[in-house]
Amino acid sequence: MVPQPPQFVLSVSEGHNRSNVRRSTDESIEDFRRVVQLCREEGGANRPRINCGLATAFGCTIEGDVDEDRVRRIAGEVAAAGADGIILADTVGYGQPAAIGRVFRRVIADVAPLPVAAHFHDTRGLGLANVLAAFAAGCTSFDASLGGLGGCPYAPGATGNIATEEVVAMLDDMGIATGVDVEVLLDVAAFAQRAVGKELPSNVLRAGPRTRLTPLDVTVC
Repeated sequence: MVPQPPQFVLSVSEGHNRSNVRRSTDESIEDFRRVVQLCREEGGANRPRINCGLATAFGCTIEGDVDEDRVRRIAGEVAAAGADGIILADTVGYGQPAAIGRVFRRVIADVAPLPVAAHFHDTRGLGLANVLAAFAAGCTSFDASLGGLGGCPYAPGATGNIATEEVVAMLDDMGIATGVDVEVLLDVAAFAQRAVGKELPSNVLRAGPRTRLTPLDVTVC
């Protein structure tokens, strides 16, 4: 499992960005440019590396559908601004596999060789299907959270991220290993569940893993 650089987050949806940070999307893109410039000017050869996360890239509870060309345009702008990587985020769980695959293929081609990662929620039960669609499109890095913890105050009904142990177990079962020990991961997820004092939504946490593999092919963080 490879640690990821710090992440600057802005929303593709104008309404979500204003609700979340009280800025227009274009203002946030300008903010990102300034952050990158500062990192380069002050950091020297060992400057901080920074990814840019594009929230609500597949839909928004405030504005509904999000134009795919707008996602590509903003991805291109932050890439040109100096992003070290881009994260396409289905913040509210509106994404479905056909759209996920289509957008990831296009953005990956647009910004190559920059890495493009995925951030999915399981709000409508499509989180793991969307992982497979993004993986088939060339994405090999996925945000996830223990037990499916998380949520968004501006996404009514939104769940947490896809559960880390569900992603790892699924990929292991398919022969696509992550280098993460599922049994150890489940121990940590169980600790998190005890700490929050309620049952977490992870199916694998309830049922346990089926197989284990070891080579490192995919990053899950």
